[in-house]
Amino acid sequence: MNDSQFLKSLEEAGAKFGPTIAPSGARVFNNGAQSNDALQGVLDFGDALAEYEALTGGVGVADFSRRTHIVLTGADRAAFLHNMCTNQIRDLKPGAGCEAFLTNAQGHVLAHVHVLCHDEMLAIETVPDQEPKLLAWLDRYLIREKVELLGQSEPWAELLLAGQNSSEILKSFSIDAPQRLLDHISSKIGAVSVDVCRVEMTRGGGFLIRCDRESLADVWTQLRAAGATQCGATAVEMARIEAGTPYFGPDITDKNLPQEIGRDARAISFVKGCYIGQETVARIDALGHVNRTLTGVSIETNAPPAPETELIAAGKSVAQVTSSALSPRLGRALALAYVRRGSNTPGTQLESPAGAAHVVALPLA
Repeated sequence: MNDSQFLKSLEEAGAKFGPTIAPSGARVFNNGAQSNDALQGVLDFGDALAEYEALTGGVGVADFSRRTHIVLTGADRAAFLHNMCTNQIRDLKPGAGCEAFLTNAQGHVLAHVHVLCHDEMLAIETVPDQEPKLLAWLDRYLIREKVELLGQSEPWAELLLAGQNSSEILKSFSIDAPQRLLDHISSKIGAVSVDVCRVEMTRGGGFLIRCDRESLADVWTQLRAAGATQCGATAVEMARIEAGTPYFGPDITDKNLPQEIGRDARAISFVKGCYIGQETVARIDALGHVNRTLTGVSIETNAPPAPETELIAAGKSVAQVTSSALSPRLGRALALAYVRRGSNTPGTQLESPAGAAHVVALPLA
């Protein structure tokens, strides 16, 4: 089944399509021809709140098929990527993974990625539409290293299986779920070969399941038959923001420094050797702080504020919203925002055009 047939099956299942920033967006076809400016996602299947409950408290499946995938092979792949990003790559063993930032010479973020170690390759994965940029950036620094770069965003596709009972769904296919964050295994769902990776992209945690794109509909159907609730991007966005998971694009840009994003423990090694941008990262570490950090903000409204909405403390602008959604857990809007030092402690009271606000720790308990 190809992409257009898969989308047709989602429509028949009640999917509502629309623009979305989430990496669950699937390609929309017009009369069989792909429209490059019509990339949309499944917003919901009729009940976004029920889908949220599945993704957090039960088990839900969402389309993540547009995510970027790049493969590095060759004898020097680990040393090369180690010198290009903020985390330890050379120490990774097959079946393990890590978060990392790719940074430019000034230490600004070019990408926020997962790096997964396999027997014969390293796989980079991140949000949609990053493949051309990242391939060009990596290739720019390849000189004599024995490394080959291959874009796999079209041949591969992913689904998010998330919620407290997601491991039980995997067990029904005789898959022992990886336990550590970004650990991954190769297995099968029915006759389809898959890779299953432990992630915490949404509150409650779950797994990214990667397969060949031509098998995407088959895997989706089998997970649904095993009890997973089909979920759209609206529910994913609620659970993502409650987990405090940033996306490159809306929450992270090339204006950001790695420590502003608040992923130091997961994505930055402060003991590894030189890499592009390391001098800036080390200087900030020595200083002990950055001037702003990506933080959760609870807002007394049911209407999530738009990106770039300013938040005020003592009459001064101290923060700017990047993403927001209605939080079913809080019963009000929850935003990710870059909040200035001195106003970013949980409990700090802020003002916004949408209503009173205060800083909260993420992920939500």
